[in-house]
Amino acid sequence: MFNKPAGLLSVPGRGADKTDSLATRAQQIFPDALIVHRLDMSTSGLLVMARGEEMQRRISRLFRERKVKKKYIAIVRGQMKSTAGEIELPLIADWPNRPRQKVDFSIGKCSHTYYRLLLHDVHTNTSRVELEPVTGRTHQLRVHMAAIGHPILGDALYGEAGNDETERLQLHARMLGFSHPHSEKPLTLLCEPDF
Repeated sequence: MFNKPAGLLSVPGRGADKTDSLATRAQQIFPDALIVHRLDMSTSGLLVMARGEEMQRRISRLFRERKVKKKYIAIVRGQMKSTAGEIELPLIADWPNRPRQKVDFSIGKCSHTYYRLLLHDVHTNTSRVELEPVTGRTHQLRVHMAAIGHPILGDALYGEAGNDETERLQLHARMLGFSHPHSEKPLTLLCEPDF
């Protein structure tokens, strides 16, 4: 388990300027560490890596079969009216505007997110929410929150440019829950955000 800082890639990207990543840093300490899932570069929080190929297969299968419970904390623009709900909007890559994603009801892939209001801040006109993705599409939480009129603060792709006073995306992977691949005992990993 690692706490990925915002601004760091999960895995190396293309080009010499994108070699630094959580995976490469982890492999300097644990040479057999292998990636099983990713977080957007701008997102902070929990990221699990496997030790060895067999463990990578087992944990990857849990993610693929949606047997991993994921919860995020986000600060979004505006005062959310409902205390809880769900968002089901199909997503697809917005090819002319990559890396952006967009809602597309004709050919988009099913995308499902639950949300729960934690706190309103009337002074900053923001809401603190817990987000629980059922599916794991690229930028899913960011697109879903923007689509319902509550973009995540600090989101340069889907937010309102120039309207945030934050230097980073206010999205943090707080919790991962799954059955341990060997013992099958329930395992809950927590990492609180710094915002």
